[in-house]
Amino acid sequence: MRKIRVLIPEPASRFVRVRCTNCNNEQVVFSNSTFPARCLSCGTQLVYPQGGKAKIVGETLRQLG
Repeated sequence: MRKIRVLIPEPASRFVRVRCTNCNNEQVVFSNSTFPARCLSCGTQLVYPQGGKAKIVGETLRQLG
């Protein structure tokens, strides 16, 4: 008998650690964010929502998860 492989899809969205270009503050944002995320220290907008995947303006350091 053959073993049946069950393929479990992984999500395309992740949490991303981003560094602000103005003040070098690091914070975690969602890659498919539907809400504009701002830097907690200087207020610069880091994420622009675009329907599906968000446009991340800051420097992406690493993906979490």
